[in-house]
Order: sequence, then C-alpha cells, then structure tokens
Amino acid sequence: MRPSQPTLRPASWTPAIRMGLSIAVATGLYGISFGALAVAAGLTVGQTMALSLLMFTGGSQFAFIGVIAGGGVPSAALGAAALLGVRNAVYAMQMNHMLQPLGWRKALAAQVTIDESVATAAGQTTLAEQRRGFWTAGLGIFVLWNLFTFVGAWLGDALGDPRRWGLDGAAVAAFLGLLWPRLRQREPVALAVLSGAVTALALPLLPPGLPILVAAAVGAAWGWWVPERAAAAPVGSDAEDAEEGTAP
Repeated sequence: MRPSQPTLRPASWTPAIRMGLSIAVATGLYGISFGALAVAAGLTVGQTMALSLLMFTGGSQFAFIGVIAGGGVPSAALGAAALLGVRNAVYAMQMNHMLQPLGWRKALAAQVTIDESVATAAGQTTLAEQRRGFWTAGLGIFVLWNLFTFVGAWLGDALGDPRRWGLDGAAVAAFLGLLWPRLRQREPVALAVLSGAVTALALPLLPPGLPILVAAAVGAAWGWWVPERAAAAPVGSDAEDAEEGTAP
C-alpha cells in the first residue's frame, strides 16, 4: 500500500516538510535585517530587492552591503559576494546528483540551492523526503526572504539606525548559527580562529572587501597544505616505527 501524498492539510505534512517550513520562517525573518541594512548602506528599495531576487544567498548579500557600507568600491563588494557564493556551486553538484532535477526544475533548483535547502535535504533518509525538504525549504525561504527584505527596506527610514534594533547583530548570529555545527574537530576550529585573526589584522590596513579575500586565501592555503602534510605523515611514521622496531 502506497503512503498517502502530502496535501495542504498540516496533518498530512511529512517531517521534511515541517522542517523545511520551520527553517523557511526562521531564515526568512532575517530578510528584515538585510533590507534595513541595505537601505542604510545607500541602496534604493529597488536595488535591495534586485539583490535578494537575483543573488539570493544571504551570506553574499550581507558581504556585498557590508563592503558598500564601509566605503568599498563595487568591484570589491562583488568580489567578496562572489567568493562566499562559490560554496553554492559545490552544493549544486551534490543536489544535482541527489535529486536529479530535469528541465525547468533544474534552473529553479539552482536558484534555491542555499545552505538551508541543502541541509534540509541532506538530513533526510529517503529520496522522496530529500526532495520535499529541498523544495519546501528552498522555495519557502525564497518567498519569505524577499517578502521580509521588502518590509525591511521599505521601513528602513522609519526604523532609523539598524544597530538600535540589533539588526546588524542578527546577521552575525545567522553566520554563527551556520558555522557552529561544523566546528566539531580541532582542524575546523583552528582554521576559523586563524581566518578570524587574519581578518581582524587586515581590517585597519586594507580597503573594505579585501580582508575577507585575504582570509579566504589563508583558508585555501590551509586546505592545500594540511592534506599534503597529512598524506606524507603516515610514510614518515611507518619509517620511524620500522627503525624503532629494529633498534637494539
């Protein structure tokens, strides 16, 4: 007997749908913060909405307006935003293999492939639930993020300084919420601390937008050096063990 398909009735919603909707609401609310901060940085409501509709990746959007607000040039803002957006390309390869969308669904899936939709899909155990989780979270966040972005941008002048309401802190909290679950081993913690220290040291020395690029270069160097060192370590260890075993 085939299981019944989900309907608009909440009682028929599967765990993946419930998870996707809850994540969509929680994430969508951050759009208020982005909208208010973007207007405070000098963007118009139309420009703010264009970023949310077309770029649609919160980390890149916050990086873009952060550079603009700090007086950086648009090229530096685009560089910082593009750098953070590279992770979505990696996600896309994973989701394409997992969900195998066809036709127009592939283009739509590419647009809504973000941290939250990927995490929701990856947390499911069956293909049907993976698809439900991905689409529920992705489309739900897209709609709510843009809705609340408009609200934040439209109310930007009425809200005054976004820092009075903690909206700048909301962006930082969102980043920490995404980062924290990944810091389960010493190496990610060490890399996070190192990148943060490099960024803090570079901030007073470099124009806005460049410190994050420097930190990314450090991360890339770490990713190249550590695996090489790890691959070479067993050889040396085996050789030392052999020498110790033959020592009198």
